Amino acid sequence: MVKRLPFDDALRSSVGVPKRSRLLDSSPRSRVWRVRLADRSLVIVKQITDGGDTGADADTRFAREVAGLRLAGRATGPAVAPAVIATDAPARVMVLDHLHDLGRTDDWMPGYAESLARLHALTGPGDAGALPAWSGPTAADVDSFLALARALDVPVPPRAVEELTALLDRLDPAPHHALLHGDPCPGNDLRTAEGVRFVDFERASLGNGLVELAYFRIGFPTCWCAMSVTAAPLAEVEDVYRTTWRGLTGREVPGDLADACAGWLIQGDALVERAHRGTVDQLARVPAEDFAWGRVSARERLVHRLGVVAGMTRDHERLHAVGRLSSALAVRLLECWPKLRPLPTHEARPWF
Repeated sequence: MVKRLPFDDALRSSVGVPKRSRLLDSSPRSRVWRVRLADRSLVIVKQITDGGDTGADADTRFAREVAGLRLAGRATGPAVAPAVIATDAPARVMVLDHLHDLGRTDDWMPGYAESLARLHALTGPGDAGALPAWSGPTAADVDSFLALARALDVPVPPRAVEELTALLDRLDPAPHHALLHGDPCPGNDLRTAEGVRFVDFERASLGNGLVELAYFRIGFPTCWCAMSVTAAPLAEVEDVYRTTWRGLTGREVPGDLADACAGWLIQGDALVERAHRGTVDQLARVPAEDFAWGRVSARERLVHRLGVVAGMTRDHERLHAVGRLSSALAVRLLECWPKLRPLPTHEARPWF
């Protein structure tokens, strides 16, 4: 069935008359067209669809993306996201700048890190309420993580429970107001002549930018194409991020990157794609089955994350017991399933 371009008379009056359109690949939660107007300019038309949600949920995603894009539009100098040209709220349609993606590059991460820091630095306390607060791990995630250890016969250090409870308090997004993309994955970062720009802000929120800087270490936790970043490139991109943030805000990046990584580790929903999040306890599935998402499995993602947290917390005052538990769990998983593979490296990132 052909999906008709949702371009009403009001959009024609404000944007121009569409002459040709091409439906692009997108998630089931949206439809996206590349449109050439009568004046020969190109725009992107995106319509948020139900995608299995209720209409109210789709309306929320539309409002969230438009709000995130408009906040991102504050950037001075090179943009970090496409501009919103017009919207049709009842139809959940937005008309956006067309971005010319330059495609593959071997050295993609420094530009990504710089644009991510620039995005995060655009908002502050005065923007509280403009977007939902970032949603991080909960007490239920702590319980599930500890239950996983018990299911695999891995002893839980006495202080681990206390450390994980305190971790939840430190990850509270309330004191932080960075503009978070929500899903800064390959395919949502377009490399243009002016720098990297991010698209698809349906999960935009306000919180601590470290939870997205952590993607490099923890293996891109919301992405089907999980991957690892080796030591020298990792140090470079984290330095680029911190230097850019410091230059824009005049202060150091707040918080602890080890906390952000530990937060991703204990969230079972970060093992599955968005459609399956919030449905069952995903960590509870790990001892009985290894379920795939994209090119790697849940156990492979989990082993990587456990190793990262173990390595970051060997001498960590507030997460030392969590680090010991993570190390023991990683060893146990590899004992039980020795054919688990390491994540693909960042050189193998997919290009769209």
